[in-house]
Amino acid sequence: MSKEVKKGTVRSRIKTGDMVVFIAGRDYNKFDNTGARKPHRGKVIAVDPRKGRIKVEGAGMVKKHRKADTQRNIDGGIIDMENWVNISNVMLVDPESGEPTRIRYETQDGKKVRVAGKSGKVI
Repeated sequence: MSKEVKKGTVRSRIKTGDMVVFIAGRDYNKFDNTGARKPHRGKVIAVDPRKGRIKVEGAGMVKKHRKADTQRNIDGGIIDMENWVNISNVMLVDPESGEPTRIRYETQDGKKVRVAGKSGKVI
């Protein structure tokens, strides 16, 4: 009884290269030196809209044990890498204010663009 994967085209509001901030999950509870909560911010590395998951630079870090492969010049050892996190745990960062924001779609000059909800800037 595995989870069914959605069929057809699935669109994600978050794209590769976007700056996001965590609003929930393990990376939301990060703290700075003064003890204040500072949720993780990072750039989106990969998006899987069918599963509703993304990879964020420096977030959801896991250790992967990799075997050495001398033919392909790959060293073995324990590697830190980003894990997939749920897309609902992050929000896009407003380019003007730097705060988390919702996004909407508008048509400008015949093209569909993403617009930040608070400032109205094109993302």
